[in-house]
Amino acid sequence: MIVDSHCHLDDERFADDLPDVLKRAEEAGIAYMQTICTKKADFEVIHKLALSHDNIFCSYGIHPHHADTDVVDEAEIIKHAKLDKVIGIGETGLDYYYDNSDRAAQQLSFRRHLAAAQDVDLPVIIHTRDAEADTMSILDDARKAGKNRLLFHCFSSSVELARYAVDHDIYVSASGILTFKKADELREAFKIVPPELLLVETDAPYLAPVPLRGKRCEPAYTAHTAAFLADLKGMSVEDLADITTRNFFSLFSKAKPKASA
Repeated sequence: MIVDSHCHLDDERFADDLPDVLKRAEEAGIAYMQTICTKKADFEVIHKLALSHDNIFCSYGIHPHHADTDVVDEAEIIKHAKLDKVIGIGETGLDYYYDNSDRAAQQLSFRRHLAAAQDVDLPVIIHTRDAEADTMSILDDARKAGKNRLLFHCFSSSVELARYAVDHDIYVSASGILTFKKADELREAFKIVPPELLLVETDAPYLAPVPLRGKRCEPAYTAHTAAFLADLKGMSVEDLADITTRNFFSLFSKAKPKASA
């Protein structure tokens, strides 16, 4: 049993065949999925999708790409976070690679998500790209105000940020990027993350893993990343699947597995 901890099932690329996508996920052993919110306008569809499937959960948050056009305050985040099947806050964070939003707006939005998460005690799903120093600084500031449960989703950063995650009990999620030919530095980063802090994801429809790179990614492909990560960590696929599933339900404790699982 594997959990795709981060995907975007509301994406238009799934509009024509989502039932088939979910069926293939089940056949591949993907027992649960979390579909992620990146902007306000998408949340209603995302939430309805989660409510209509026992094995799908969702989040609420604003991606840093939309931070200066899709402004939310703490009260709005908290209101949505209290809804049924909303198990995480995000994705939020900093993206200085694309700089689609003003950096000050990204930082303010990130801080608001962290503060709201402390109020409702939900984990924060963090996107960080080319912004490691500011990401760590903002997390250090938030820690002064209270405790956050944190996840670096689709981790593609340095060994330094991986060490920071380990030092502060921040979960780290592997995506298909881990399998890419030129991802040697990333593989070194994952070698230092202990099993108890690992999750797996697709970020579907993006970042299909080898040997499916170039295709539309979908939750079934989590199995390929899980197998690759298991080999990297010297574990069996079964053990890796078991521990990442337990980690998911430990971190996202509002999510409850089905009674039959």
